Amino acid sequence: MNQLQALLNDSLIRTKHVENAAIINIKERKVCASTFGFNVPPENALNLISTFYKNLLQVRRGGLCFKEKYYKCVRADEHSIYLQNPDGGLIVVKTKAFILVATYRVGMYPSVCVEAVEKLGKKNA
Repeated sequence: MNQLQALLNDSLIRTKHVENAAIINIKERKVCASTFGFNVPPENALNLISTFYKNLLQVRRGGLCFKEKYYKCVRADEHSIYLQNPDGGLIVVKTKAFILVATYRVGMYPSVCVEAVEKLGKKNA
């Protein structure tokens, strides 16, 4: 298990607030780590990268489709996007080198992703 995989498990999954998570390498344009069984299709990874650089305003207004589910945008800025649907939510956070995407259930606290991103930034500064 690599450091990024360990980060996902230790900082996110063990909190029980996040269901699944993946880390996308922006430069390589692909998923470099994910939690067990969480497959992020290449087109979804590219769409998330594009969202931060080209489509952020569109996502704020119209939401985002991820893994064939529609999510309504709750909040978005240049570093993070919080989205929800009736089943739960999606948080997407960007650092210089990575995008962290995580799913959570209704009633859970997606803010634990912030801690993981801070750790990720320190390890990859």
